[in-house]
Amino acid sequence: MSPDGPPAPPLAASGPAAARPPAAPPPAGGHRVSVLLIDDQPIIGEAVRRMLAPHADIDFRFCADPARALERVREVETTVILSDLVMPEVDGLTLVRRFRADEATRRIPLIVLSTKEDAATKAEAFALGANDYLVKLPDPVELVARIRHHSEGYISRLERDEAYAALAASQRALQQELEQAARYVRSLLPAPVADGGRLRVDWRFVPSASLGGDAFGYHWLDDDHFALYVLDVSGHGVGSALLGVSVLNTLRSRTLPAVDFRDPGGVATALNEAFRSEQQDGKYFTLWYGVYRASARTLRYAGAGHPPALLLARERPGAAPLVLPSAGPMPGVLAGRAYVARECAVPPGSRLLAFTDGLYEVREADGRVRTFTDFLGALGAAATLPSVEGLMHEARGRLGAGQDFEDDVSVVQVDFP
Repeated sequence: MSPDGPPAPPLAASGPAAARPPAAPPPAGGHRVSVLLIDDQPIIGEAVRRMLAPHADIDFRFCADPARALERVREVETTVILSDLVMPEVDGLTLVRRFRADEATRRIPLIVLSTKEDAATKAEAFALGANDYLVKLPDPVELVARIRHHSEGYISRLERDEAYAALAASQRALQQELEQAARYVRSLLPAPVADGGRLRVDWRFVPSASLGGDAFGYHWLDDDHFALYVLDVSGHGVGSALLGVSVLNTLRSRTLPAVDFRDPGGVATALNEAFRSEQQDGKYFTLWYGVYRASARTLRYAGAGHPPALLLARERPGAAPLVLPSAGPMPGVLAGRAYVARECAVPPGSRLLAFTDGLYEVREADGRVRTFTDFLGALGAAATLPSVEGLMHEARGRLGAGQDFEDDVSVVQVDFP
């Protein structure tokens, strides 16, 4: 005991308090039952101390100065406050008001002790926020039972709040790690290109979550061949992003053995063997890979389960685009599959659009999911040549109110002046 006044004279232990009942086990969460008694009479403090002494799991503290009661509760971890009702300078009902007005103490269970069994006083105490009312001195068995009952509820609240706080902290840390990983994935995406009149490249990338499965890249393989690739990994999150980064880095660094990266069919065939779905936790990806040969103004391309790319003529806005199909199955699904490249001419002023299905598979305001055919129809009805910015604006406009993209969206635009 840490009394705030002189010690009370010893009291003889008698009655139920003289017996030593077995102590209840401490709460699993680590919080002990802790009682603070506020009473201006040290003899009452000693009496309550003796009532609680047989219970080793209950900590007891005593405050003889009601003016310091709020300060004492803040100093020690308390699960139940016992407060006398009639005290000089600061009465018990005033203390109830103060405890319930203070953020640090307003949830701590509070038992009022009084010498009177008065209904009006009880009602006022409960109205001010008291949790219980006992006529002092209560029977030790009843006092201990009520202390345990109120402490159990309060400790459960503390443990719940601590669990929520720990979960929130863990979620914040995880979110920060996901955002850091998302920044890394985005850092792998190439910068837009304005390459001396040979071609220009622009793009938009909108992940539906912190980490998505979309990725794309482009670079000159040599002075005459420009490679462009767009891929879409199944699912979202860390696993999808890791697979997307792995494939992206393989294409950027050209690490597939014995592969001519100017041959889209050969690249898709090698990826099919290098990234078996069963070795990627069941995840898979789709791919569109094209190589533009500047000297011949031709585009060779191969697809693997991916939406077709589109080639549009600048001098004929609104005309149907040339669809560059993605005929092969997804890589990693069928072992031994050989992919074959196709070729088309690239007239001056053409625009190439390569994208993931998140661009057109949007849920419109009426709940219907838009199809690739719907998307092509909208392009054909456009009065101007579709651009990466225009496509994003048009897709967002079709979303229902308050909706956002349900899937990752990637769009790459290549202009051939």
